[in-house]
Amino acid sequence: MDSVDLHLAVDYVGSSGAILNPEQKAALMNSLVILKDENKFHKVYFWGKILGIKDNYFIAQGVSSDELADRKTFYSKDCTKWGLLAPATQAMREQSKLAKGRFIGDPSYEYEHTEIKKTADGEETQEEEETITIKEEDRLASVIAEIGEDVFIIPRGAFVKQSTGEVQKNRCFEGLNVTEAAKLGSYFHFRDAVNLNKKSLLERADLDKGIDFLDSLEDDEPKGSWSLQFEKGSGLVILRSLLWLGYVFYHVPGMNRFGSVYVGTGEINKDLPFAL
Repeated sequence: MDSVDLHLAVDYVGSSGAILNPEQKAALMNSLVILKDENKFHKVYFWGKILGIKDNYFIAQGVSSDELADRKTFYSKDCTKWGLLAPATQAMREQSKLAKGRFIGDPSYEYEHTEIKKTADGEETQEEEETITIKEEDRLASVIAEIGEDVFIIPRGAFVKQSTGEVQKNRCFEGLNVTEAAKLGSYFHFRDAVNLNKKSLLERADLDKGIDFLDSLEDDEPKGSWSLQFEKGSGLVILRSLLWLGYVFYHVPGMNRFGSVYVGTGEINKDLPFAL
């Protein structure tokens, strides 16, 4: 959610349990402005909060002119001081999956994973123990990247792809109408397209290249991994991920007002395929 509208956006998702106390909200609104100015970002977004055993991580992301490609991630434990996270490489992500259980809340904490490796020595097979160390800071960066790719979404038309290839907010976007807002196909993953490139030329014939350059939620597997609801009275659209429990997206139909936040333990719901 945009840090400029943080005070309002937090209220939209309050019914889903994504709540900041008044002190945290005030501290974030001030520190995110400073973070934006110091790094000369185009915008700063409050990404969410990962709950640890001893402490929590508040996450923010800064973007430049290209909101899809140029994105830097920061973490804080007091909503005031921010530390930059290194980009999560593929090797870092694979290794981080070996760390089990909740986050501790200490970036310097090290998880240990022991593997048994078998080596052949003639006719005999020997077993050797190999211990792999994973820093919590690397695990944090990896989990944030995974959640971002899996579930962070936008309404169709909210962003446009310029002729230069840059992805920017669409100033002409006035929100989805109520009918469109009720369809999963009206929401896109905000990351480089994967499923779109697998579609045939015939399937892509009617797409608008300027706004239909991302993957639609209706192509997600497994089916049923999203919960879409209209809040009574306000007409607010709420989408919740069942894959990463704690991710909430909101949109006000007919208005250029939308956003999302993740508040959870940073653990994927591995039981989802069996529950559907």
